[in-house]
Amino acid sequence: METFIKLFAPGAAISFLISLLCTPIIIKFAKRLKILDNPQKRQHPATLHTKPIPRGGGIPIFVAILVTSFLFLIPDQRLLGILGGGAILVAIGFLDDRRDINPYWRLLGQLVAALLVVASGIGIAFASNPLGTGILDLSHPRLQFNLGGESREIWLLSGGFAILWIVGLANAVSWSSGVDGQLSGFTAIAALFIAILSLRFSGDATQWPTTILAAITFGAFLGFLPWHIYPQKIMPGFGGATLAGFMLGVLSILATAKVGTLLLVLAIPIFDAGYTIIRRTISGKSPVWGDRGHLHHKLLDAGWSRQQIALFYWGATALLGVLALYLNATQKFYIIIGIALLLGAALIWLNSLSQLSKPRDPDSG
Repeated sequence: METFIKLFAPGAAISFLISLLCTPIIIKFAKRLKILDNPQKRQHPATLHTKPIPRGGGIPIFVAILVTSFLFLIPDQRLLGILGGGAILVAIGFLDDRRDINPYWRLLGQLVAALLVVASGIGIAFASNPLGTGILDLSHPRLQFNLGGESREIWLLSGGFAILWIVGLANAVSWSSGVDGQLSGFTAIAALFIAILSLRFSGDATQWPTTILAAITFGAFLGFLPWHIYPQKIMPGFGGATLAGFMLGVLSILATAKVGTLLLVLAIPIFDAGYTIIRRTISGKSPVWGDRGHLHHKLLDAGWSRQQIALFYWGATALLGVLALYLNATQKFYIIIGIALLLGAALIWLNSLSQLSKPRDPDSG
């Protein structure tokens, strides 16, 4: 515990302060930066606010992560790859906050950011079999080539799975950012549990940079939370929301491939995103175009307040994080399946409830 506190507290505190103090600067200059979201001018089915609110929350969050990382971590190839990928997402987010970029261009930017991370040497070399029958080896096949007179190789499955995981999580997390304080709260909680797990199940010095980076991510989103909590003064925007999933995805890989653990901790936003993709595809719509059909929208329609929804996401993430500390791979697998079924049933019920509550058209016959 003493080692954890020494590794966690300094980075978390500095990152928290930078994010907390930089966010009001973005709020102040939002109009000049042209990142003020006016619902009267910008029509979007998922918009919940009725007054102009600044976007661009990803800027102070990323500044906090960037500055604190250089203060507490060695800027090696992997760290530069992570920060470079984060910078790409925040830059795309800033442009999207100004002009609403086509979602397919945003997806391309996410792929580039993930590729940069994998190119820096980060990948998923193995995964625990959820049925408890050993380890799944993802280190083969390998593509070997020469670059500048040096022999290099690409682990195709390892890199491909890492890209899919990072991009998928970036989108899943960002889609659960529609309510004040929702995303920044559960992202901070998830980062905290990754930091705990990175030491609890490894306990060696090689995991210390992961713990520190998780602490920095925790502090950055926690520092943003006071400005994002209801009533929000600023929104994370595409940059901040996608950066949340991106950082959590990368951290889960670095923490001795705790992909299954994060899948449990973030089961609700992940499966909500999965059901959203299925729903949009079945209805003939593109899965990347936004709508008002996410879990938090259905809960709002059912009469929940924004504060209640945010607390639900925070509490669920914290509870699942605690379970992740004590469950083995097989137990996590069955809990994840149970959550998927329960969430699916809840979405069907909430959708039926909203349909029944709609006023019916007068009978014409």
